[in-house]
Amino acid sequence: MNVAITGSNGLIGSRVVKLLKNDFNFIPLPHSDLDITNQKQVVKKLNEIDFDILLHLAAYTDVDGAENNKSQAYDLNVNATKYLFDETQKLGKKMIYLSTDFVFDGKLPPYDELSTPNPIGYYGQTKFRGEEIVKDKAMIVRISSPYGISENGKADFVKRLKKLLEQNKQLTMITNAAMTPTNIDDIAYGLKYLMNNFKSEIYHLVGGKTYTPFEIAGMIAKAHGLLESLIIPTKFEEYGKNKSPRPQYSLIMTSKNTFQPMKKFEEGVNLI
Repeated sequence: MNVAITGSNGLIGSRVVKLLKNDFNFIPLPHSDLDITNQKQVVKKLNEIDFDILLHLAAYTDVDGAENNKSQAYDLNVNATKYLFDETQKLGKKMIYLSTDFVFDGKLPPYDELSTPNPIGYYGQTKFRGEEIVKDKAMIVRISSPYGISENGKADFVKRLKKLLEQNKQLTMITNAAMTPTNIDDIAYGLKYLMNNFKSEIYHLVGGKTYTPFEIAGMIAKAHGLLESLIIPTKFEEYGKNKSPRPQYSLIMTSKNTFQPMKKFEEGVNLI
């Protein structure tokens, strides 16, 4: 199967290509070859290549930055998604759109594939707009707080927190919020199944358990022999004063993933 892939150099995309290179023929669409926010370039490129599925992983993912760079976030998360989707539809090809738990407001958890999105920050709003564009024709795969082995050297949230602890810097972590860390390798193998069993539906590929950020920082410190005393508790309301709006209780789960085991964070943190 020929898989065209945007975001192949990113945190998730680079690992997907590495782990699944013997299962699929990947056709990377790096930014150096294609500006996906340029409709003419998208039409030209997709008509030049022979592909069965387009795996659309490229996105503007800076949650705080999206509030200050709305045009850039909209271009990448909405316009580019529409250009790619429209052309795959014209060509009769399949498309998988990677989305996020930030499409939910975090007020009435838990959230599964049937839950109604209500994004409260601009990043989540643009990702949900992308979902609305492709819904019922493409597959939507939502993930949450990805972490794991990186092929491109990009730091996930685990590596960033670990580095700060190694530098003996204090971490202020929330005790009254929830997040669902998801191992990138589990995402990749979940996508393998979904590409081979395509349905134009919504799926959640998310970690097996939800934690407070404070608990997560403690597990990172413990796993790597770092000082847990550097981790200072704070409340969501205090932490979020100078941040963009984001879901407080991102307790995201799945009612449809019966095909790929998803690690809990206490299992995955030791693999990094």
